Amino acid sequence: MPVVVVESPAKAKTINKYLGSDYTVLASYGHVRDLPPKDGSVDTEHDFAMKWEVGADSRKHVKAIADALKDDNELILATDPDREGEAISWHLEETLRKRKAIKKDTPVSRVVFNAITKSAVTKAMENPREVDIPLVDAYLARRALDYLVGFNLSPVLWRKLPGARSAGRVQSVCLRLIVEREMEIEAFRAREYWSVEAELETPRGQAFTARLTNLAGKKLDRYDIPDQTQAELAVQAVTARDLAVTSVEAKPASRNPSAPFMTSTLQQEASRKFGFGARQTMNAAQRLYEAGHITYMRTDGIDMAPEAVTAARDEIRARYGADYVPASARVYKNKAKNAQEAHECIRPTDMSVDAGKLARLEADQRKLYDLVWKRTLAAQMEGARLERTTVEIGSQDGQVGLRATGQVVLFDGFLRVYEEGRDDVEAAKNGGSADDDDKRLPQMSEAEPAKKLGVTPSQHFTQPPPRYTEASLVKRMEELGIGRPSTYASIVSTIQEREYVRKEQNRLFPEDKGRIVTIFLLNFFRQYVGYEFTANLEEELDEISAGDLDYKEVLARFWRDFSAAIGETSELRISEVLTKLDEALAPQLYPPKEDGSDPRACPVCGSGSLHLKTSRTGGFVGCSNYPECRYTRPIGGEEQGGGDRVLGEEGGDEISLRSGRFGPYVQRGEATEENKKPPRASLPKGWDAAELDLEKALMLLSLPREVGKHPEDGQPISANFGRFGPYLMHQKPDDAKPVYANLKDPTDVFEIGMNRAVELIEHKRANPGRGRGSAAKPLRELGEHPDKGGALNVMDGRYGPYVKWEKVNATLPKEMTPESITLEQAVALVEEKAAKGGKKTAKKKPAAKKAAPKKTTARKTPAKKPAARNSAAKAAPDDPAG
Repeated sequence: MPVVVVESPAKAKTINKYLGSDYTVLASYGHVRDLPPKDGSVDTEHDFAMKWEVGADSRKHVKAIADALKDDNELILATDPDREGEAISWHLEETLRKRKAIKKDTPVSRVVFNAITKSAVTKAMENPREVDIPLVDAYLARRALDYLVGFNLSPVLWRKLPGARSAGRVQSVCLRLIVEREMEIEAFRAREYWSVEAELETPRGQAFTARLTNLAGKKLDRYDIPDQTQAELAVQAVTARDLAVTSVEAKPASRNPSAPFMTSTLQQEASRKFGFGARQTMNAAQRLYEAGHITYMRTDGIDMAPEAVTAARDEIRARYGADYVPASARVYKNKAKNAQEAHECIRPTDMSVDAGKLARLEADQRKLYDLVWKRTLAAQMEGARLERTTVEIGSQDGQVGLRATGQVVLFDGFLRVYEEGRDDVEAAKNGGSADDDDKRLPQMSEAEPAKKLGVTPSQHFTQPPPRYTEASLVKRMEELGIGRPSTYASIVSTIQEREYVRKEQNRLFPEDKGRIVTIFLLNFFRQYVGYEFTANLEEELDEISAGDLDYKEVLARFWRDFSAAIGETSELRISEVLTKLDEALAPQLYPPKEDGSDPRACPVCGSGSLHLKTSRTGGFVGCSNYPECRYTRPIGGEEQGGGDRVLGEEGGDEISLRSGRFGPYVQRGEATEENKKPPRASLPKGWDAAELDLEKALMLLSLPREVGKHPEDGQPISANFGRFGPYLMHQKPDDAKPVYANLKDPTDVFEIGMNRAVELIEHKRANPGRGRGSAAKPLRELGEHPDKGGALNVMDGRYGPYVKWEKVNATLPKEMTPESITLEQAVALVEEKAAKGGKKTAKKKPAAKKAAPKKTTARKTPAKKPAARNSAAKAAPDDPAG
């Protein structure tokens, strides 16, 4: 009975249904080996030999596969059909051979399928092959490059830039994109311009809008009406003249559907339509793939299998009629250079199944499936037929010309099912709203008069380029040839986890430390964060995977130059590095002042000079007279915090507004030897430092505010700002801990009255939520155990999230999150934990009498508890949450 190995238990469960009892299907739970994070894992002195190590979490899975091979002398490697999947198969085979689990007569084969369906799996089993070594070589090259950059460059960052976390071959280039976009925004200067529109009416009383396009016989460009004065003159020119239609032109137009999804376009569209991050999209797509609903989700390909095209056309005909099916199938060509890696597009495995038939899916999976299903059908549908009308209106003397445009859909075609979203960059390029032309104009004919109902000038300002969303960042990376489908999500997530970038309202903002790291790399390792260099390296990896290039030649060439750059930078002192970065950032840090004074002069002491400094939280600007002068501000500039200034005096103390590395704050007095920590208070979220006055500052410094005494026990209720926002606090005389109630509005801290405060405190006391002595609320409810009953929930534990089912607690592996774990994965984790702990309660429960199991369980449970505590304690050091 052959042993079939896949990556995940969910995939194993689906495949097991198709293969039946003639096969043993096991999961490797992802990669089983990796390079240990220590010196020498890639030996540059000995032909880049790599020293692999089986992960602690993987040993039990490798053992399970090895044990199965003792009885079943055939191994089938059925991991994912890409570079990473090929690598996992290679690692497994190598590891099992080292353990001597694979004997000389053990057949080992590799099978790949693009979709987990019965037909695809059966066909794959009929066409086994060996592990594709060029694909593995491409993986080895990528892994070695990432190790050499990360392991050698990160320590340089740690030594030269305190607070820097790491650098990476692709992540640093990705970070550069975000930082450079922020610098573009900061350098942007808005330009004013005006437009003029007229509300006109046909002789039949139908109103429409036309835009001024010609003035004084000259065609108007975007900036030809620069200010209000010129706009009013233009309005007068239009108002003073009679207008008539000079031409009407109606042209047929068409719109064709977008290509089916590949990884990058799926991530972009899920972000546009649902606000999904790249990782959230890939987690949902992974679940859909493993359940057999869609094809493999990491792909550069946009072509569709012929049988899928036929199925899509049949479904379109059945649902919408023959008019929506084009005469011949639409053909989309792959852009991937290496045919071995050009998988099919992301599409449903069964075209007849829409999202409505998959009601049991989780919400984000259902949304994503609906998107994939609609995009796939639309890609094979007839194009939309439109009619675009342009009407020119002018004065008899030719001094004024206006234009009205409109569009009407004659046949909706693929638009009946799906329309692609647009990025704001595209909208800006096209001059504004996407709906400008999507309106019908009234019937008009040449020479008929156009009555003026009103003429309106509108002021506009040019807009800076928008900050990247995860979707637009992935799109830009794809355009530059940086990264690959399997890496987009992890790269975008890594720079956020390293705290180089933060996401606010779906936009990516560089943190100060991210900006400092980027400027450092641009000054000392410019080649290695170059867009062209990184893209060329990706192309070389593609050539390796196609078998056209030796990966060790690529590594040798890279290491020769990179190691030299590392050596040169290692000799630099931190002061030299800071001086260089200070010079590079000078235009942003010290912009010229309007009065012509020195932009580096300290605004507090006047005698000191401002310089760039670093700390564990990133970079900041500080005075050279430290510690006598303690002036600091963020590297983003004073305008972010309204500028450091004295707000006034109170009780003989100066009350000042200051800018710290964590944002603006107010302070009473100065730090002295006797008073090293004068009273301070951070500005609450939403408060504008530029509008802060002495009264508001004193309010902040007076906190916490006593709202009043609780009517029942006479203890004070106080209001204040905390780490998580504004709150109320009250503690009864006999309570071990106070009760905290959140306030929604920051102004409530200063204004809330006793009646409302008592009401909020008592509501919180009655509904404590998570707390000592109360039942913990699940992070997520997954549903009932499908085989044995009982609720399966994801809980928040001391050492991180875990799955709870009855008395079994199973810690979530590092690659799973509470949001991404499925019911099937939870069941597998619980079963594995129960088997490992020797608990058989689940199997005994249905057959046993009702009373007996309770007594037995009650007797056995105390004996189990110490073991559970010991295992938790042992696991804690490796747990990222511990």
